[in-house]
Amino acid sequence: MIVPFNNLPQNARVWIYQSNREFNDREVVQISEKIETFMATWKRHGDDLKSSYVIKYKQFVVFGVDKNFNDVSGCSIDSSVHFIQELEQEFGVDLLNKMNTAFKNGENINTVSLSDFQKFVKEEKINSDTIVFNNMVQSKADFDTKWEVPATQSWHKRFFGTVIS
Repeated sequence: MIVPFNNLPQNARVWIYQSNREFNDREVVQISEKIETFMATWKRHGDDLKSSYVIKYKQFVVFGVDKNFNDVSGCSIDSSVHFIQELEQEFGVDLLNKMNTAFKNGENINTVSLSDFQKFVKEEKINSDTIVFNNMVQSKADFDTKWEVPATQSWHKRFFGTVIS
């Protein structure tokens, strides 16, 4: 069963799939329709899941599950990953590559390889105040408060050495 993303409790589990490129408007509509079809039948050992999603900045697909209602199982997680792989193939995007890193440059979102991110830090094109996306967050509360943060408040801080306070 699908609920509005904002109606998920703060302890809802989330998964963030970052695209290597921005979706166009038509793709956002198509992807949303496919996600809704998937979530309408997404189950855990035959039991409904109270789930939701949001597409942020036309580049991040975020799934959420109310674990108070029914928590996900390994099989239900596997089915969601398989679904994401289908989206990758259909839309020619990379959603599962954890070595891609996204950061903001003004209002623009840049996605680069982890090695390029490190290179940009050394070249001072990215600094500790640069807004990054911490796709490692696992709860809705953390998604709301710790997903889009300055590099100093994310795992990205390790690339700035001891300069960060």
